[in-house]
Amino acid sequence: MSTSTTASGTGPTADATPASLCAREPRVPADRLVAEMVPPPRFDSVRFDTYIPDPNQPSQTEAVRVLADFAAGLGGTHSAGSGKRGFLGLGFGKKPAKAPAGPRGVYLDGGYGVGKTHLLASLWHATPAEPALKAFGTFVELTNLVGALGFQQTVRTLSGHRLLCIDEFELDDPGDTVLVSSLLGRLVEAGVALAATSNTLPGKLGEGRFASVDFLREIQGLSAHFRSLRIDGDDYRHRGLPEAPAPYSDEQVTKAAYATPGASLDDFPHLLDHLARVHPSRYGALTDGIEAVCLTDVQPVPDQSTALRLVVLADRLYDREVPVLASGMPFDKLFSEEMLNGGYRKKYFRAISRLTALARDAKGLVQH
Repeated sequence: MSTSTTASGTGPTADATPASLCAREPRVPADRLVAEMVPPPRFDSVRFDTYIPDPNQPSQTEAVRVLADFAAGLGGTHSAGSGKRGFLGLGFGKKPAKAPAGPRGVYLDGGYGVGKTHLLASLWHATPAEPALKAFGTFVELTNLVGALGFQQTVRTLSGHRLLCIDEFELDDPGDTVLVSSLLGRLVEAGVALAATSNTLPGKLGEGRFASVDFLREIQGLSAHFRSLRIDGDDYRHRGLPEAPAPYSDEQVTKAAYATPGASLDDFPHLLDHLARVHPSRYGALTDGIEAVCLTDVQPVPDQSTALRLVVLADRLYDREVPVLASGMPFDKLFSEEMLNGGYRKKYFRAISRLTALARDAKGLVQH
């Protein structure tokens, strides 16, 4: 999107009119879903040595060491459907190597904001295999892939991979948990190594921060393949960072949208309505080419279905590092107390945390 100035040089011309997310209805082919199973852009450059452990949380340093060793152990060749050769299907030349003893999957167990996704993406980057032989996606993206390809085709597609990383395993959806657990069982047989993080089941003590027992129970027969790594710590997005900026006025947000190349501008209630007409698997495509999201009249979300759709959009924007400039209510007022105390509370707190981070990123868009 071009942003030339008028003859007087005082402002943008009409060709700088911001985009509208509400005007977009993307269609995403199944092959794109597979090709995009890589760490999101926000995590393109993360590595184990860019993860900064909290000195007060030794479990973070230990997790880096264990994961680095795990990645190093995933070398060698892989043959799909070679479950008899061991969990990893490791082999050199014609004679297969014996798979090393012990778990061949890792589960990162910790609260939101402790850097689990950073570590999971670092594992993906550190694993010695071509990108086409490694897959990385959220639980929702994996279920969307099954929906697009069908179960058997998804098994065939992923069976040749060296590693599958699943971020935010959805323990609060029993049906999808069974589906994905069945898929993982087939991939284990094919020699695919697994790594996962999860959100927690509702009603757990301590803010539901640690879910390893729940995770291992829900995946049932696969539990023996996972080593659980507990990662303690506070939400890093609030470690030493300034408070989120207060919402701006409608005029400030609109002006910034017109002055920012690649920005979108939407009324928040209208955007929520539009999200109901776009499948969540397409929210990433919905934001293609968008450099900043500008929202006017932010209000509390009216119901749980709307709230869960907003969570997915917040995740996609955060993954792509798209700043969010808003007027109306602050982001910590998006969800009602009932929602924040309910079964999906961790998702809502994650969305608040991520939108707050993106609001900080948007401060530079406003001219004072």
